[in-house]
Amino acid sequence: MTVLEVADFFGSVLRLSMPVLFACLGGFLSERSGVVHLGLEGKILFGAFTAATFAHFFGNPWLATLASCFVVGSIGLGYGVVVVKFKANQVIAGTALNLLAFGLLPFATKALFQTTNNTPNLELHNRLGNEIFGVLFVVVFAVILVSRRTVAGVWHRTAGEAPQVLASLGIDTQKVRLVSLIIAGVLCGLAGSSLSLYLSSGFVKNMSAGRGFMALAAVILGRWNPVGAVCACLFFGLADAVQIRLQGVTWFLGWTPPLQLIQCLPYLMTLVMISGFVGRSRAPAALGRV
Repeated sequence: MTVLEVADFFGSVLRLSMPVLFACLGGFLSERSGVVHLGLEGKILFGAFTAATFAHFFGNPWLATLASCFVVGSIGLGYGVVVVKFKANQVIAGTALNLLAFGLLPFATKALFQTTNNTPNLELHNRLGNEIFGVLFVVVFAVILVSRRTVAGVWHRTAGEAPQVLASLGIDTQKVRLVSLIIAGVLCGLAGSSLSLYLSSGFVKNMSAGRGFMALAAVILGRWNPVGAVCACLFFGLADAVQIRLQGVTWFLGWTPPLQLIQCLPYLMTLVMISGFVGRSRAPAALGRV
């Protein structure tokens, strides 16, 4: 491979990692504050649909991205009220959020565009372009910096490890968790908009294709550490880029693997990594406790 081919390959790794990275950082903020979040998949879908819909009607990808962040951030607030204020079961609430997205979005697509499968293809001269990479790097840097170097980061970690300590200092643990869930929603909005506006040209039914669960797996593999979680996301992006390169390639003895088998590669790698590392990870002590 030439230098240009290597650079193009790693560029594709970053592009394919982008939605998982945004969602993973959202999952990290949620889980590190003590809230189990299985609803990342649904939030990505809501973000992708909102971004594609606003881009279709207004023709501005950045306005669509802001709308996606606002809508999914609001969903994050609603989810936080349900699980933090009303102390609903977090696993069930996250699963319900996913099911809501799977059922509601095809209905909304049918109501707006007369089809249950996708929004119209977007013909935008600027589909976020390289600017979204700048947003990604800023977000990654900001999450790591705030988590490790600020008082807010200490409150955030303590909410997931020892909420009674925060209470003894007069800090409302529920407010810390609610803020974390709102920011997590905004990041999932970025994940969805990057998926439908940058990696695709519109919204397609169930287009997240398990990226929310891969993001949660990356949080676990990263041991609830933002740096480790980012590395895990890049690994998943690498697996995704490899499977694209392997499609249609003839292996030994003239055998060409089925397309479906090649497309399973990122998910198989997720299962292998989870089975090998999940037992060695220590979750935040107060994770899932209300």
